[in-house]
Amino acid sequence: MHTATPSSEGRILTEVRDHILLIGIDRPAKRNGFTPAMLQALAEAYTRLDDDPALRVGVLHAVGDHFTAGLDLPAFAPFMQRGERAITPGLVDPTDVGRAGYRRRDKPVVVAVKGITYTIGIELMLAADIVVAADDGRFSQLEVQRGIMATGGATLRMAERAGLGNAMLHLLTADVFDSAEALRLNFVQRVVPAGSELDEALRIAGQIALQAPLAVVATRLNARKAVEEGPMAAAAEFESTQQRLSQSEDAREGVLSFQERRVARFQGR
Repeated sequence: MHTATPSSEGRILTEVRDHILLIGIDRPAKRNGFTPAMLQALAEAYTRLDDDPALRVGVLHAVGDHFTAGLDLPAFAPFMQRGERAITPGLVDPTDVGRAGYRRRDKPVVVAVKGITYTIGIELMLAADIVVAADDGRFSQLEVQRGIMATGGATLRMAERAGLGNAMLHLLTADVFDSAEALRLNFVQRVVPAGSELDEALRIAGQIALQAPLAVVATRLNARKAVEEGPMAAAAEFESTQQRLSQSEDAREGVLSFQERRVARFQGR
């Protein structure tokens, strides 16, 4: 277990299980409200995931009863007023919105949410790839209630997932909605009994980790390109990407394992 930030400011915990990096939000006494140090540490954990070739997928979860109550606004207000970010440039941005000076994530992330998931919590899960929600979930994108705007991707991704009307319903009213509504809106992919959300997220991550790493990353990036730049931009990369992948050691192992009727042993090469 590695602790990335002092406990007085909250912590981001990391733990490696085989090819999975568990990333834990740990400030339960404050409903896991994010301090600047925690957001910095989260960016460092995401950067570690992308940079370590032994890691294939991340699982973001939280300690305690809640995922996160959002940003600790008094701590972040000076950054907002100066138009600055609390993350060091050059790191992977956990919100993955393509800001200048920050890296975008290549490897997949599965998120397990529970209890309160407010503001940055929703934006982190929308920035991930697969979300498992406990059935006790409560969600709110309540920035307008605090006189500010959501700038971690909610204004981009809510409408893309759920349509503009559904996005406006929740962005403009700052209402609280439940896990069933989050599932209806395609904000989460699966709702499970409270207490089993992390196990289910780890099960999904384990399945991803068994696949060919280069192919997983290429598939994820192509799907993201289709959403952000359109289907024709993604289709234009089909042949070149397939040519590159088909020449990899993993592709050869994939064919060999099929011929030998055994589980493939991929190396990410």
